[in-house]
Amino acid sequence: MGPLNIALIVVWALSAVASIVFVLMHSGKGTGVSDMIASSMYNSNAGSGVWEKNLDRLTVISCCVFAATLLIFMLTFPQGSLG
Repeated sequence: MGPLNIALIVVWALSAVASIVFVLMHSGKGTGVSDMIASSMYNSNAGSGVWEKNLDRLTVISCCVFAATLLIFMLTFPQGSLG
């Protein structure tokens, strides 16, 4: 495994963790983990505010980075030999 694959694994893992954190930070219906984490950051009436829009952008960006690194990793991963 070369240095490109090692760098891709690091970026892939960081984007996976970031995607999970950003999804959990989204405001929910008032129950669950998202309300416990995000209730102190903004009130329930500010769902369409700047914070929510930026959180949406960050979530989409981290998911796109995750998908792109996964596709690149699929093409560059060294395959083993059979037999």
